[in-house]
This record gives sequence, structure tokens and C-alpha cells, in this order.
Amino acid sequence: MNPDITLVILTHNKADCTRRCMGSLLQTDGPAWELVVVDNGSTDGTRAWLETFRDEAARAGVEVSLIFNDGNIGCSTARNQGLARARGRLVAFLDNDVALRQRSWLRRLRDALDAQADAVMIGPKLVYPYPPHAIQCAGAAVSPSGRIQFMGRGEPRDEPLFNSPREVQCLISACCLARKDALEGAGGFDEAFNPVEYEDLDLCYKLRAQGGRILYEPSAELYHFESVTTAGTPSLPNTYLIVKHGLLFKRRWRHMFETENGPPDEETCWRRIEPVPFDSIGDLPLLD
Repeated sequence: MNPDITLVILTHNKADCTRRCMGSLLQTDGPAWELVVVDNGSTDGTRAWLETFRDEAARAGVEVSLIFNDGNIGCSTARNQGLARARGRLVAFLDNDVALRQRSWLRRLRDALDAQADAVMIGPKLVYPYPPHAIQCAGAAVSPSGRIQFMGRGEPRDEPLFNSPREVQCLISACCLARKDALEGAGGFDEAFNPVEYEDLDLCYKLRAQGGRILYEPSAELYHFESVTTAGTPSLPNTYLIVKHGLLFKRRWRHMFETENGPPDEETCWRRIEPVPFDSIGDLPLLD
């Protein structure tokens, strides 16, 4: 019997981060799920560890499928490989810099998505992995001029404004759960956004252009280490890619976001939050 949900995770080095992420996922309690891991040419021992982890996951009742690419072929292409391998009716994309905060996170997202037939994607509240666990992202928004806002960034995780389910313009791919048939109908991630940046926002707009709704569900929470996956990769010119792909996103979707009553530009200013070194963060509280 096929699992109800497939989780898709990309890896490209960052072995310590991947170990924390995938090890924590085995604590998930709820619907049957499988894991598809797409490795984009890791050279730091990640591949050998993934083989070992596949056996560990099998003992926990989770089937792991591994796809090994010879090099870094880009986020969109690799995620589409994972989508093609997925057997679940729902597919969750996660970055390898997230970690479990709640055992029930996947059930909460699934139930909220299934409760609304016209919803095609849903995302959790992402919080920082160090006290007081402030919000990292509570859904994303786009201003009428095309500037991106991570809603709730730096705000207390119990701030009422970000503790009600709602429809959003888009989500980031650090964690989002979507209907597989809708993803396939949208053509998956657009490879024009390789190697990274804006591919997740573009996908959300493609889904919405087909009539689907995107939801934010605050009762589901995950830790997000923020930018370990991309900013910590020397071969990725992040600033250049953000500008280049941001312009492509704006040209493509201006006809939508200009009329959506998104936040004013002044509310989209990136709030500077001093990063905490990954290696300095110990065991993370795990909730039911």
C-alpha cells in the first residue's frame, strides 16, 4: 500500500545539518509517510550516511528512497525528481535545515489541508531553534511592487496576529505540503529558477493561477535554522540569484500581485536577526 504522504528533501553537503533534520523526522507521529532524498553531488560523506540512515529509517517503519545526482543540478530540477518518485497523494517539500518541533506536525498540516477542498498547499509556522523560539516565517506575502515579506519574522511565536489559520499569497519551501495532482498539473518547479531562489514562490503563484488556495496553519510548528542550506554554500552567489530571479518572478506574476492588496513596501524590509551558529545549538525541545 502506498503511503499517504511523501516527504522530499534535497541534500548538498551540510552533513551535520542533514543528520539533525532527518533524525528528528523519525519522531513524526501520525499518517503513514515515506521519504525521498535527492542528493545534489555531496562530497562530505553525506551519501554514505544516507545509506546508513535508510536502514535506520526502515527499522522505524519509514521507507527511504535515495536519488544521487553527479553534481548540483539545481533545486527545481532535483525537487521535480523527488516529485516524480513520490507515491503519496500529498507531497511535502522540506529543506535540510529544518528540524522537528512537534511529533504531530504532519497530521496537523494534512488535516487542515484536507478540510478545504479548494486548498492545494499548506505551510506551518517556522520558528527559530533557540530561545525564545521567535517566528522565522508565518507564511509569505508579496507587496504590490513585488517585494517579498516573511510574515511574523522575529515576532514572538505566541503573537495573536500569527496564530490564526489564514490564506496567504505564497509559502517558502523550507516546509510546505501540497496535493500531488495539483503539483503535477502546475508542472512542478520551474527550472528557470535553478540553482535556487524564488522557485518556491513561483510555484505558489502557478498553483494559485490554476484556482488553488494556499494556506498557513499555525498549529503546526517546525524549527528552521534559516539559510544554512543556501547562504552557507560558497558556490551559490545568493545576492545575484535573488536579484536575477526576483526580476523574473516580478515579470511573470506582476499581473497578479499588483492587485492583491499585499503589504506596503515599508513592511517588507528584511528584519536583521543575528544568526546563532549551528554547532552551538544543542538538543531541541520536542512537543506532541
